[in-house]
Amino acid sequence: MEFIYRENEIALESPEGKTLARVTFPALDAETVEIDHTFVDDSLRGQGVAGKLLEAAAAELRKRGLKAVPTCSYAVKWFEKHPEYADVKKA
Repeated sequence: MEFIYRENEIALESPEGKTLARVTFPALDAETVEIDHTFVDDSLRGQGVAGKLLEAAAAELRKRGLKAVPTCSYAVKWFEKHPEYADVKKA
């Protein structure tokens, strides 16, 4: 599974270019993004793809020195379950 990294998005696409999974995190300011949407196509449900997307996003934000405000319900729950990324979540 190879994710595509863009400025405010990490996605998984089919060979035909169809989006199969995506997490979006638009900037709120120069230091903060909002994790506002997580999507996984029905064909990939139950395979842990959403969790892998959030882990990739958190690692990418940490690398960039950005903080996240999770508003997507999945992201909110994911951060609660992964205290090892507490430094990424804006208090």
